[in-house]
Amino acid sequence: MTKDTSSGDVSDKAPTVVMYTRGFCGYCSAARKLLKSKGVEFTDIDTTLNAEVRREMMDRSGRQTFPQIFIGDMHVGGYDDLAALDKAGKLNQLLGLDN
Repeated sequence: MTKDTSSGDVSDKAPTVVMYTRGFCGYCSAARKLLKSKGVEFTDIDTTLNAEVRREMMDRSGRQTFPQIFIGDMHVGGYDDLAALDKAGKLNQLLGLDN
């Protein structure tokens, strides 16, 4: 598990963002890029060589596809879901960002 952080002003009240990923995943890369563009700190859990962590992700999300993203206790879904929230103007609010 690695923690990927980027610079930016994020409120102390910002929820924890966790993303389960796997190697060579274009959607995982796109989700990282979107979160980084917002200056959001997130925990990137690489499941590539860890079946136990992959099972944890499936139990937690009910899905087998990558990435699986959680903001606080809320399961957002995958990259398409994350991008849809952003397009609808709802992602910043979920992330605790003031715009």
